[in-house]
Amino acid sequence: MLRTETVVLGAGGLVAQRLHQRLVHHPWFSLTAVAGSARFAGRSLNEVPWILEEARPPMPNITVEDIEDSGLIESLVQRGVRIAFSALPTEEARRLEPRFAAHGIAVFSNASAFRRDAGVPLVVPELNPEALVQASKKPLVHACATNCTLLPLVLPLAAINERFGVQHYTMRSEQGLSGGGQHYLEAALSAGMVDPAIPGEAEKTDAELRHVLGWEGESEVRCARVLRRDGHHVFVTVQTRDPVTLDALLDSLRNWEGNERCASLPSAPHKPLMLVDQIDPETHLFADGLGFTGRPDPSTDLKAGMAVAVGSVACPSSHTIRFEAYSHNSLRGAAGGLVYLAELAVSMDVLGL
Repeated sequence: MLRTETVVLGAGGLVAQRLHQRLVHHPWFSLTAVAGSARFAGRSLNEVPWILEEARPPMPNITVEDIEDSGLIESLVQRGVRIAFSALPTEEARRLEPRFAAHGIAVFSNASAFRRDAGVPLVVPELNPEALVQASKKPLVHACATNCTLLPLVLPLAAINERFGVQHYTMRSEQGLSGGGQHYLEAALSAGMVDPAIPGEAEKTDAELRHVLGWEGESEVRCARVLRRDGHHVFVTVQTRDPVTLDALLDSLRNWEGNERCASLPSAPHKPLMLVDQIDPETHLFADGLGFTGRPDPSTDLKAGMAVAVGSVACPSSHTIRFEAYSHNSLRGAAGGLVYLAELAVSMDVLGL
């Protein structure tokens, strides 16, 4: 298939560079343009300081464009760009993303600005792909990926809900520093300490879970930052509608596949959930659904870091489940999940390409 021309909205940030990394060799998408702030505009992409731990992959010979340039969008349209991956901060996303969508460039956003807004699907590929289908039958021009904290919670919870019914859940999180952005990460590592508070995170996570699953029930959610570079770790207790045994629970988690549309997508994990005895934050960071690669190259291994590890699974009573889950927040939770969402939209032929 011909690779679709794309632009990344963001040049020097952590999620933006994850997007550059994942698109440079992508079989379906071509990294055609990058638009960033005035700080980077006019510089070669290869001259923008690289902040990811992995080595910078060979980037196309392109110059970062000024995202505030009034002629940018028309120029991108003329060059055949059809998809924009947005790593913009919330306020910039709210102001700029609709402009790209209005010109027919489909925007896939990592920002929270339009999540749960009417007409902008909020999608986890394994769970609610049907949300990408517009009731008006017009091509999709704007969609959002979820909060990165949601992924290690919602995927195992979806498997449990399908089999046993979830009536109530409690969750507390231990979230990696990179979820707060590169400047936050560097400051915390330099100080050797971190404020655990993440204002609004718990409310956002619970609201997005209800939206994606269409679930109504009781919940208690607490979120905290910890002094770890990457990885979001959640600790969950569930009260179920139907009785559960440990064997039945392990079987439901082990064999859960999510929506069958996802299986052939380049960024889809081999299996969305991986059972382990106990979560090890370093060992299990790059789960791919079959194994755990120690230090993969995310520019070529699109599946590494895209699965959720689930451990310490227990059934204290016939209607109670406990588990821990863990996922890579800037791969499955941010840039990788965003590219995965765009792959799903292409496979469903909802973009009018």
